[in-house]
Amino acid sequence: MTNLHPRGVVVKIAVLGLALALAVYAAFPLADAHAWGWLAVLVVVTGLIFAIYLSPRPVPAKYLVPGVLFLLAFQVVPVLLTVTTAFTNFGDGHRGSKQDAITAIQSASVQQVPGSTEYALSVALDDGGLKFLLLSSDGKAFVGDAEGLHDLAPGQVTVTAGRITAADGFELLDLGQATQRNDEVLAFAVPTTGGAIRASGLTRAYTGQATRFYDAGCDCITDRASGAKWFADESSGEFVGAGGEHLAQGWKVNVGLHNFARVVSDPRIAGPFVKTLVWNVSFAVASVLVTFALGLACALALHSDKLRGRGIYRVLLILPYAMPSFAMLLVWRDLFNQDFGLINRITGLHVDWFGSPWTARLAVILVQLWMGYPYMFLVATGALQAIPKEMTEAASIDGATASQRFRRVTLPLLLVALTPLLISSFAFNFNNFNAIYLTTEGAPFPPGDSSVGATDLLITYTYRLAFGGSGAEFGFAAAITVYIFAIVALISVVGFRRSRKQEEVYA
Repeated sequence: MTNLHPRGVVVKIAVLGLALALAVYAAFPLADAHAWGWLAVLVVVTGLIFAIYLSPRPVPAKYLVPGVLFLLAFQVVPVLLTVTTAFTNFGDGHRGSKQDAITAIQSASVQQVPGSTEYALSVALDDGGLKFLLLSSDGKAFVGDAEGLHDLAPGQVTVTAGRITAADGFELLDLGQATQRNDEVLAFAVPTTGGAIRASGLTRAYTGQATRFYDAGCDCITDRASGAKWFADESSGEFVGAGGEHLAQGWKVNVGLHNFARVVSDPRIAGPFVKTLVWNVSFAVASVLVTFALGLACALALHSDKLRGRGIYRVLLILPYAMPSFAMLLVWRDLFNQDFGLINRITGLHVDWFGSPWTARLAVILVQLWMGYPYMFLVATGALQAIPKEMTEAASIDGATASQRFRRVTLPLLLVALTPLLISSFAFNFNNFNAIYLTTEGAPFPPGDSSVGATDLLITYTYRLAFGGSGAEFGFAAAITVYIFAIVALISVVGFRRSRKQEEVYA
């Protein structure tokens, strides 16, 4: 640091101080969550940063470390988390530990019995989410959360007309705000020994008894009234009854290759998956071909030096590229509307574009054509300008026609330069979530089946699995994501190898 300009010393101190502050800020949540592995990584990375940037030697790592850290944080770590999730049953009903599942099952079975303790209820929020502020009949104040019931000191709360109306560190909801969260309030439960505290309306709560309880001796859930038992199945993370029925609440476990096997072995999944994959590849290829064809045609038309006003034409042609894609996709969705869409009005047709599979597919490809050709026009224009005019002039002297010069000289040289861009465009369109979700949302769907539609790509199908209304299956969706990565990677590798062969031929 002695060789640095004083301003450089100040900047270095400020940057390292910021890095240390961020590390300390991130350490506390990791420690609270007992994520000791990630905490160790944080300590090692922070120590590495200080060791490198406090070194007086001009080591190359000073320039490489920021990029590598961002690569790890935003690329490698998400990929690893996705892959590890693919080997689990993580999803709705399987989000937490076995103890979390037991607590949820017992809390959900709570019923009010004669003699149950009752409380005056105030619904509140804090940094941890929803809370119950409870006042017992003898004037004691409590706060209830997902962990249990905790005492509140008298000085922490303000009691008015038999209810808590203010509490330090909590934001109390009025009846209108609580009504908006009515379903959440009624579903919320504060676990207690042998039961839970639940809301009875928005102003009262009671301590109920769980009708289902966990028996460690048999590792099962037992129903007090009927005596039915559901035994823990550690392989699937569920409590399963004698008849094969299972309780809705389970826990997260490693299921190995089960999610991957479902894609190829379950006929309800394999059939739609293959059909979606075929359309997915067709959509990506068609999007690249039609946009490249139109973009190249426009570039060739404006390549002539004799054409006047080329600058104006070029500006007009790239206008679609300058507009927000999400807004334009919504506009195009309305343009294809059967009843009031501009497409049908101008053409005099009455086509239900999104009502049948083939017209819906044609519509999304036409939208891709309009949105994608400006990019191809720009890259083709740049590539055309890089081709020496002497080559085409020599071909002309040898008697080649305009068509022959294009096919034998111009196009091969363009493909050498543009093939990597075409491959990247294919990969982008293979996972072009917005193009489908903002126009058709995957529709049209088969009657009685809303899981996969005619225009769904694998990425929109995966999204519906992960966040659909029928219940999220994050583990299964992650497995399909791994399949998507493998497919795109394979196609890209083949494409790049063919690109290298072209370069060798025309080198």
